[in-house]
Amino acid sequence: MPTKSLTGLALALPLMAVTACGAGGTPAKASAGSGSGAITVWGHQGQTNEDTALQKAVRGFNSSQQKIKVKLKLIPQNDYTKTITTTNASELPDVLEMDGPTVANFVYNRKITPITSYVSARTVENATRAVKAEGTVGGKLYALGMYDSGMGLFADKKLLKAAGVAYPTGLSDDWTSTQFTDAVRKLAARDPDGKSLDIQENTGLDTEAGTYQFAPIVWSAGGALLKNGKAAGAIDSPGAVSALRTFQSWKKYTDPNTDGNAFAKGRVALSWVGHWMYPAYHKALGSDLAVLPLPDFGNGPKTGQGSWTWGIGADTGNGKAAGAFLDYLLDDTNVSAMTTANGAPPATRTALAKSPLYKPGGPLRLLADQLAKPCGDTHITSSCVAVTRPVTAGYPAVTSQFSQALNSVFGGADPKAALSKAARAIDQDFSDNQGYKIP
Repeated sequence: MPTKSLTGLALALPLMAVTACGAGGTPAKASAGSGSGAITVWGHQGQTNEDTALQKAVRGFNSSQQKIKVKLKLIPQNDYTKTITTTNASELPDVLEMDGPTVANFVYNRKITPITSYVSARTVENATRAVKAEGTVGGKLYALGMYDSGMGLFADKKLLKAAGVAYPTGLSDDWTSTQFTDAVRKLAARDPDGKSLDIQENTGLDTEAGTYQFAPIVWSAGGALLKNGKAAGAIDSPGAVSALRTFQSWKKYTDPNTDGNAFAKGRVALSWVGHWMYPAYHKALGSDLAVLPLPDFGNGPKTGQGSWTWGIGADTGNGKAAGAFLDYLLDDTNVSAMTTANGAPPATRTALAKSPLYKPGGPLRLLADQLAKPCGDTHITSSCVAVTRPVTAGYPAVTSQFSQALNSVFGGADPKAALSKAARAIDQDFSDNQGYKIP
């Protein structure tokens, strides 16, 4: 996470440290074991409230039965992914947490094993479709999460009303990209410093945060980060180039948000960000806060999705016990406790339906509606909304190159040149690694 405010979304992990080791081959297969005894669990050490919720879940599991004893180890978030990457599979824990975009890489490098032999069918069935898409590699389920994530526009209704700007109430009347740009201009014309938009520039566009927040522009324009394993023609498609040119035009109206409070302090009327900012924004604006979908660039509104997930170590000798713990961890009691702590969308269908924030009539219901229309990472049509970042062991190259291109475009570079350069670099990386094929 770039800042502590990005609760429930792993964005600042050193993804380039997850580069594949050329493992490939047959995916590892864990041993079932006896279903009893001690198992080890690794989790990322994030915000205190998240850590507390996880520790409480472990204590609850240990006291709920006598057969299995969980030993939890929390590893600082900034070191977490690198630690898994540099640890031999034989030394990894029985259960481990992973940022969603790293799952395919850990499959490729035989760090984790499919989980459906060990977790219950009930747990799998209750997971949301978007979360299952994120954890599925090569048709096999390797990971499930306690929570998801969602993007949108936060709007100050008072400022929009003063400027005479009508705004959408949901996905059915979403702004087009032209309407959004017109709204940004109209709002800026009434603003003392001519700034009306926050895009969380303070978190860094040339990072995973940039990819997560602005890949939806490419998807909404009919493009993709990868298509059939290639970036050329997808990431630099005419629609993607045009969309990033529009994105570039917003710079003059964008508050650089160096203090992180551009929207909360009323300096801008619109903030392009995710669910993690809702608590601070609601506290600042109260009933003047509105949550809107991102603009439609022609292929329907889109949002990113995905966050931390849980899986089973490839070399575990006790898959049954690992699965039993995951069944407990991913039940509604623990999922609700975690999402109450971090404000993220619950990743189980039943907990999501009961969530005060995301249930029908809840203030973040729009984000739940978006996640209920998952695209996966390949079939990005106008009828779906929530897109999974490319499920590939080569994702580190994809996000590094796209975010660098995004940052350079916002700084004034030609969108076509920047995106084509990124496409060439991604395709060269995939060629060098035989396409990161996973059986």
